[in-house]
Amino acid sequence: MVDEGARAGGQIYRRPPDGFIRPPQQLYGSDAGKARALHALFDAMAAAGRVDYRPQSSVHAVRDGVAHVGATAIPYDRLILATGATDRLVPVDGWQRAGVYSLGAAQIALKAQGVAIGRQIVLAGSGPLLTLVAAQLLAAGAGVAAVLDTSPLAAQAQGGIGMALARPAVTARGLAMRARLGRLYHAGVRLERIADDALHWRDAGGRAQVTECDAVALGWHLRAETQLADLAGARFAWSDTWAQWLPVADQMGRAGRGLYLAGDGLRILGADGAEVAGALAASACLNDLGIATPGTRALLRRARRLTRFAAAMARAFPWPGAQLDALPDTAVLCRCEGITLGQMRAATDHGGPEANRVKSLGRVGMGRCQGRYCQLAAADLIARHAGLAPQDVGRLRGQPPVRPVPIGALLDD
Repeated sequence: MVDEGARAGGQIYRRPPDGFIRPPQQLYGSDAGKARALHALFDAMAAAGRVDYRPQSSVHAVRDGVAHVGATAIPYDRLILATGATDRLVPVDGWQRAGVYSLGAAQIALKAQGVAIGRQIVLAGSGPLLTLVAAQLLAAGAGVAAVLDTSPLAAQAQGGIGMALARPAVTARGLAMRARLGRLYHAGVRLERIADDALHWRDAGGRAQVTECDAVALGWHLRAETQLADLAGARFAWSDTWAQWLPVADQMGRAGRGLYLAGDGLRILGADGAEVAGALAASACLNDLGIATPGTRALLRRARRLTRFAAAMARAFPWPGAQLDALPDTAVLCRCEGITLGQMRAATDHGGPEANRVKSLGRVGMGRCQGRYCQLAAADLIARHAGLAPQDVGRLRGQPPVRPVPIGALLDD
């Protein structure tokens, strides 16, 4: 097991370093018991030698049945990828400034280090993660200045009905968490620009608002982390539900010969969905090895219910396309390379509306994040500029290394 984390637990049950004093109840809330049991089980398996655990390591390339971890080549005949997701982000004029983070980064800082990203924080975007991170920061005593949701209340109500029908308890818990935000929460907003010490926005009635802050966290739900699946040979198809390209797999997670996908790297179903998908992928792998597994039908039923919930959630918190239309040419699209929307639009006019061509001409998605921050917005902006549907401009192909790798890590004496 190759794990980018320092200790097993993943994103949802991420563990702080040894010696940190925040108890599991503060870190994981109602799932504290589940988190402790998971940590203890995996630690016991690793200590007993039942799994070769490699923490703080990253698979940066996959080819011909070999996973490359630095200079180490690990051959495999079965590969289960549980790469998770990263924040789905929309550019905001000024988002390249210091002090602007993703919601996921703000959550990691809080969980792993017990640190808030600022003293007066504005959280902006849409989706359940927006409410969750705001509630977690408030519970930890951090200063939250405002929670700005670009999704109108009407859309949230429409999608919320489907969410409640599929998972009533989870929906009720989310609503209770939202209620605790009180007057900090504003729905149906439009983000205009981020200044050195404030975020400028318009409320649902179109009135101009300015909220002073020293940090901003942005996020519009999640995008699947798919680069390794791409390199491993998975096929992709456009998802109208999530407005992104996702790997193609059967209901058990089989994406190719000896290739299995689990969790948000396959489809965005959240923490419980990732757990179910992981069990299904493991069952598929065992079944293909001739080993029967119990409980598969129950897992598949639960996966279908979680899929219905996720589809309703996507309707409740849609991608804010109108915000993209309002961005000026001077706004930065690619934070890593400092590429503006004007430069991207010029590259589209010069080379044509194809994502990889615009990337090669304008360097959008060529920076340290390898397009994780900008690729979904870039494809949508290219399509809008050319008058096409987002799926018609193609997708950025996965390229090794999928993570920045020091040259020294690739040298083998």
